[in-house]
Amino acid sequence: MNTTHTKIAQPYAEAFLDLVSKGSLEETIHDLTYISTSLKTSEDLKKALHNPLLNSQTKKNIIKSIFSEKVDNKTLRFLLVLCDRNRISYLDSIMNIAIELAYKASSIEIIKVTASTQLTPSQQDSLSAKLKKMTGAQEIKLSIALDPNLIAGFIIQIKSKIIDTSVQGQLKQLSSYLGIPRSIQ
Repeated sequence: MNTTHTKIAQPYAEAFLDLVSKGSLEETIHDLTYISTSLKTSEDLKKALHNPLLNSQTKKNIIKSIFSEKVDNKTLRFLLVLCDRNRISYLDSIMNIAIELAYKASSIEIIKVTASTQLTPSQQDSLSAKLKKMTGAQEIKLSIALDPNLIAGFIIQIKSKIIDTSVQGQLKQLSSYLGIPRSIQ
């Protein structure tokens, strides 16, 4: 997400959470996740919301047809306001920031994990349990990305702290220790 998107999306995400704060945070997280997943899985929806040739009313009709039965009324009204204010094209960024804020409010920590191979459910559970103790969070949500260049191991990012257990990271650390220039690595 670029800086411009963040600057525009942040106030809308905060306003949305203020709007729904009287309701259940769990329900809000469900709505946010549903909308975010819909955007990620439907390229047509993304294109329609970003299309400058479609007017606000057409975009509202699309949103109503997709989300009216699936999300809370306050959430739906918020999406329609985004159409009116010509900010619906930032919906993905707004939802991502709102999810982070909602997780933070409910003491759920999102931790980014980059692994060389897919982690099994038991590995994910074990990692979550260890990270829960380490961070003191009530619940951990892992955001897992794959990077085959790591060779083996994984990289964990907790806010600004990075824990690199990958073979690639260990090789970089060793070469730095031995004074090998970066161009040879």
